[in-house]
Amino acid sequence: MKLVLAVVDGMKPAMVRRAVETGHAPVMAKVMERGMFVEDCVAAFPSVTPVCATSIATGARQDVHRIPAMNWFWRDERRYVEYGSSMRAARRFGIGQQLTDLIYTMNGQHLAAGAPTIFEVLDDAGLRTAGTTYLTYRGRHEHWPSKATALSRVAATAFKRPVMGPAELFYADIFASRDTGCRSVLGKPGLRDQHAGCVGRYLLEHDLCDFLLLSLPDNDTHSHRFGPDSQVASIAAADRQIERVAQASGDVDAFLDEHALVVVADHSHALIERRIEFEAAFRDFHVLGPSAGAFDEAEIALCPSARSAQIYVLVPEGRDALLPRLVTESLALEGVQHVLYRQDGEGVLRGADGGELRFAPGGEARDDRGGQWSVEGDLTVLDARVEDGRLITPDHPDALGRCWAALACPTSGDLFLSAAPGFEFPDWGGVDHVGGGSHGSLHHSDSLGALLFSGITAPPRQAWGIQDVAPLCTSAFGIDWPG
Repeated sequence: MKLVLAVVDGMKPAMVRRAVETGHAPVMAKVMERGMFVEDCVAAFPSVTPVCATSIATGARQDVHRIPAMNWFWRDERRYVEYGSSMRAARRFGIGQQLTDLIYTMNGQHLAAGAPTIFEVLDDAGLRTAGTTYLTYRGRHEHWPSKATALSRVAATAFKRPVMGPAELFYADIFASRDTGCRSVLGKPGLRDQHAGCVGRYLLEHDLCDFLLLSLPDNDTHSHRFGPDSQVASIAAADRQIERVAQASGDVDAFLDEHALVVVADHSHALIERRIEFEAAFRDFHVLGPSAGAFDEAEIALCPSARSAQIYVLVPEGRDALLPRLVTESLALEGVQHVLYRQDGEGVLRGADGGELRFAPGGEARDDRGGQWSVEGDLTVLDARVEDGRLITPDHPDALGRCWAALACPTSGDLFLSAAPGFEFPDWGGVDHVGGGSHGSLHHSDSLGALLFSGITAPPRQAWGIQDVAPLCTSAFGIDWPG
């Protein structure tokens, strides 16, 4: 058995269906015919790429893997972490630091040691693992920076340390376990899918892996710029790269006869019409700036992550006094739909209309994943209802499970904000995606991604989440997911 896991960043289910129906995604069409198409695979919250990509790779949410957002505050080092919201945001935090965090620190320190990745699980089982440029790549094999090309030699002057990854690791042009002749121009958007397809084809033609994580991120970039309804073109481009890999077997049908194939989105996309004036709303507080140079005087750190945001209270003894003020200011912000925090061992979800819902694990209300919850207060905060003991939250899928994982994550902030449909928080560089697409919220519009697979017998499941993907993949090899 061999398996390819293709992660198409931001792939919206409705656009997958449209691409298939119009003949633009013939490989995905064949996967649907042979296997299963899930149109409501639930992302993590916040539904941003670092959190969701890590959930796919670890089979867990951030309460286990500890990657909390795109932009967050690292209490241990008293500084912000910025994984790449925009180039302007990276400049404010320092491009060198941003790249170091993205390439080294995320996998080497931020990712919890107790959250095994799919590469580690399969490596330990003696399988040959491989991956193209993907945020979460930790494995059992050491890789030194490549010096195969002029660009990689330039990069190697800045990135001098090895990393632990799958047996075959290709990360932009920075790490390459062998010379495939494939080039990515250091991961330039628009060329990343082509690089992945080229590498994947080479690996399969030369029988170099049993498992390949094929990362296809260009759909996300396209959707950010042109909006979610434009995704047919970028999904078609991703499909062509999957087909390119499949042609190592001769044709797509032969490939699907020999391989299991999983195609999954880490999250979806929603149209953005307006920005939320996040930073301006907290001018009366001492906000830590990007340099983190005045930490001792600061009260809070602001961490926007597209359609979500977090606020960290920097003075622990002042949390109880500051939190009510922060909640009030957050709820007054136009475009904020929900505010989430933890109090007295419970999660508290407040709505812009003034309603409040308290929840905790272990009660009598049952969600679609079988989780049991105690709930008290106003269910209309989530447009939710309870029927025959079942908690139904159609507008905010798996809301309590996702919220609890966010609150229980040790690296999360003290307060979460989730944007209403059509709104986005600009990043620290002032960049937004008004007129295009974005993601990050609790709302279904950017939380339900596509999942397609064939060649695997899936267990019966009422609700799918991205954390189910890694166990699904290992099951194809007869391997139970740890824990």
